[in-house]
Amino acid sequence: GQHFELLDHRQTWGEDRVYYYDDQEQLKSLPAAWTSVSAADPFVSIAAGRSYFHSASLAELSRWIGRRKA
Repeated sequence: GQHFELLDHRQTWGEDRVYYYDDQEQLKSLPAAWTSVSAADPFVSIAAGRSYFHSASLAELSRWIGRRKA
């Protein structure tokens, strides 16, 4: 529910990020997907709160946990 002036929108750290100054004039960044800059994720729109995770993300998490147990 907050509004900040967008300073930059670019690919950084392997993801789309937005840059802005916070209330204390500190440069901050967020994943663009967390803002209104990016289009809504179709999965999130269709799921309408009924599911919080993409199946591909859960499969990757399962593989990651499996590697940690080994």
